[in-house]
Amino acid sequence: MSPEVEQASFQIIASVGTARSNYVEAIHRAKEGDFDGAEQLIAEGQQLFTAGHDAHFSLIQKEAAGEQSEFALILMHAEDQLMSAEAFGILAKEFISVYQAIAEK
Repeated sequence: MSPEVEQASFQIIASVGTARSNYVEAIHRAKEGDFDGAEQLIAEGQQLFTAGHDAHFSLIQKEAAGEQSEFALILMHAEDQLMSAEAFGILAKEFISVYQAIAEK
């Protein structure tokens, strides 16, 4: 595996892993009624997710330009983490809106 793929994989895993943790914590904050804290964690999570997505996209661009990537289990794990974090982000926003609706009643 090339050092570039390895570095990008670790950047993806670190960034989106922290984003996913932020999304989960945002749900907990919303459950406690701390909607400002929840929104802050969502915003931070989105920034981290974007950093991971950008690292992944750079690998896709290189492959589209003709640079073939070799298979690497670490990259497959990074992509799995990326998809998982994206799903957590979507669900966290939904949970927060549900908790806000409940709090307003």
